[in-house]
Amino acid sequence: MKLKINELTVFTEGDKTKQAIIFVHGFPYDHTMWNNQINYFKNDYYCIAYDVRGLGNSAVGDGQYTMEQYVDDLFEIINVMELSNPVLCGLSMGGYISFRAMEREQRIFKSVIFCDTKSQADSDEIKLVRANKIKQINTEGLAAFTNEFVAACFGKAFQSNSPDIFNKIKTRSTTYNPIGVKGALIAMLSRTDSTKFLPELKIPALLLAGEHDEMTPPTLMKELANIIPNSKFETVPNSGHMSPVENPDFVNKKIKEFLND
Repeated sequence: MKLKINELTVFTEGDKTKQAIIFVHGFPYDHTMWNNQINYFKNDYYCIAYDVRGLGNSAVGDGQYTMEQYVDDLFEIINVMELSNPVLCGLSMGGYISFRAMEREQRIFKSVIFCDTKSQADSDEIKLVRANKIKQINTEGLAAFTNEFVAACFGKAFQSNSPDIFNKIKTRSTTYNPIGVKGALIAMLSRTDSTKFLPELKIPALLLAGEHDEMTPPTLMKELANIIPNSKFETVPNSGHMSPVENPDFVNKKIKEFLND
């Protein structure tokens, strides 16, 4: 089912009377990156995925986004859909949204899954990198940025072994409004640091990191898991930054084990 909530396009699969899972995609992607997980879990869970503001089929507006607005959007979806204690699952930028959502209102969630992400705010160096990416979009166009950035997200093995899937995802990311893509970059570079909050996270947490993820490497995510009281950590083999796409069978298995505990 396709819904419109607060200018966001929301997609649902499964029985709404069952336990809800909300999937929040990474940058610069859309809800379709979770297709493997939704197809796997839709018979036993109520699966919800949405396009973050400015990306996919959601509204672009003026492109002046903040991480707080992204979290507000998530809470609006939960409120409008009257979801009771959903599980939250976010990758990369979706993980940033998830960390901040936990910091603001962890009590409304049953558990949380962090995929290939980090709680730390951008360093000055990374802020400048993001600023240069905005400049690249302005001067060279969105496709030049997207082709370079998406290639860095995926492991070399996946790009070689699954070129059709990789190229489809890369092409899809070139179709978004450049204003929305730049707005997401602004939201990410201006976000706050949630690391100090992590020892206060009381609900169960699963952290997944691709074995070859250079953006948020397993060593970094393992350190985060060590300071989250009720957490589990898994390295996803044969995967880069996009582990749910690159190794969906392993990711689905670990999520299922986590949800069944």
